[in-house]
Amino acid sequence: MITLAVDCMGGDHGPSVTLPACRRFLDEHPDAALLLVGLPDALASLSHARCRVVAASEVVGMEDPIEVALRRKKDSSMRVAIQQVKDGAAQAAVSAGNTGALMAVARYLLKTLDGIDRPAIATQIPNAKGGATTVLDLGANVDCTAEHLLQFAVMGSALVSVLNDDNNPSVGLLNIGEEAIKGSEVIKRSGELLRSAANNGDLNFYGNIEGNDIFKGTTDIVVCDGFVGNVLLKTTEGLATMIGGFLKAEFSRNIFTKLAAIVSYPVLIAFKSRVDHRRYNGAALLGLRGLVFKSHGSADELAFANALSRAYDAARNQLLERVQARIAHAAPVLAAGRVPEAAAVASVQ
Repeated sequence: MITLAVDCMGGDHGPSVTLPACRRFLDEHPDAALLLVGLPDALASLSHARCRVVAASEVVGMEDPIEVALRRKKDSSMRVAIQQVKDGAAQAAVSAGNTGALMAVARYLLKTLDGIDRPAIATQIPNAKGGATTVLDLGANVDCTAEHLLQFAVMGSALVSVLNDDNNPSVGLLNIGEEAIKGSEVIKRSGELLRSAANNGDLNFYGNIEGNDIFKGTTDIVVCDGFVGNVLLKTTEGLATMIGGFLKAEFSRNIFTKLAAIVSYPVLIAFKSRVDHRRYNGAALLGLRGLVFKSHGSADELAFANALSRAYDAARNQLLERVQARIAHAAPVLAAGRVPEAAAVASVQ
């Protein structure tokens, strides 16, 4: 039985979305159980043999500063959910709450794995091959050193080995060109470290890739800093919205545009479905001593249920153990390229 701890109060919609999503998830996963974390009165509407309520008296708001989540709201649904993972009561935690707060609380409670300086957020973006490209970091680390990008590549390889059942996924380094001489000094140094890791058998480094390669599916994994990754993610999420708006606008115009829209409708709907971010909802917080998954804050029932499914798959396929094994194997390369965190921070200021 895989048990997930669910922050039912987080996100833009709280229990009105998380509870129906939990019921949907339970119906689709007969070997799963849920710990519903939050205000008991708000969670009373969901009664199921494989779920129970874990009380939490506070809620981390979407606009709450990290300091509030860490120091003042010590009985928040977010914190209590992650505590279930730390205590061994659940194999993974899922929240749609404030991303910064979630990362800070998770890092504070669970700590990072040996050999990892900073956790990273990883998710999948659909590609032209019919699959998805895993990208990290998506916003946890705005400024990254080359050593951090190497760590992301190692962790991402472990994640994709679970998602795709592939022990040798390819890794691309996001750059402004494919040539090794292009990019910032951080990117050039990252390429050197990734090639060294590849020569050591720690990962399958393809080389530099450009932004369009993400959607082509050129590599299984793409590593970048959190600033670039977050912009990329939000842009991708806007595609489905744009297509939906286009269809609505065309059907509301004259007869000729309506006819054109009718002809193109099946293709556009299929494309919209392919790029629908709800299908890929559920980003892994990698590098922690426990599994934590972040759902989009505005997730609807379908999207949040998919985030639960991703956390379930990760726990069932022992993602944490695979990440630890990858890091242990790459320890010599990670140690050789690693700099103290204080020095890393100073280098980007």
